[in-house]
Amino acid sequence: MVQNNSSPVDPGPRQKARGRPKAYDRPTALKSMRDLFWEQGYAGTSLDDMSAATAMNRPSLYNAFGDKASAFKAVLDDYVDDVRQMYVAAFAPDVPVRDGLTRVYETAIRIYNREDGIGRGCFMISAALIDSIRDRDIAAKVLEALHEMDRAFRWRLKVAQQAGELSPNADIDALGMVASAAHNAVAVRMRAGEDPALIRRFVAQTVGLICG
Repeated sequence: MVQNNSSPVDPGPRQKARGRPKAYDRPTALKSMRDLFWEQGYAGTSLDDMSAATAMNRPSLYNAFGDKASAFKAVLDDYVDDVRQMYVAAFAPDVPVRDGLTRVYETAIRIYNREDGIGRGCFMISAALIDSIRDRDIAAKVLEALHEMDRAFRWRLKVAQQAGELSPNADIDALGMVASAAHNAVAVRMRAGEDPALIRRFVAQTVGLICG
């Protein structure tokens, strides 16, 4: 908040203090921009859109996040941090592997839905991946997140194999790729508006294929 630093006996007109950015809540601003980029994409989102969504003027927005590209990367990092926590819980091997894989996909469905129930897919695939050719830093962030998901599926299936839930001859690497590809397919289908009931049928078939 800008404060008036004029003397109380100064009869002259008040002058606005300069050089102090407007106070803002960074997590809230990041979430507001995330929703905007998620719906409109990088190219379709203007600085005026970002200012309106965050209730910050352009100078304050720039002081807080840098240019549009830097703000987008901050939003992407914030998204990855948020969903990573949800997936860590979903991948926990505290239930049989069939239930565990289903829980992972249900977590994805929950993340990829808007509050009004309309699917919007994964932020990385729906917004960031489209812009990856323009910015190789974004491409690297998306690829690393995809690889992290690959590793998580392989780890979960390896734990299941060690527990005797999967055949000792099962090709964990191949099954992990199937599981991860299905996860990406859920994101794409939800973005396209696929019926959630059909997506859950697809998930059930995928889990059945993986677990044998």
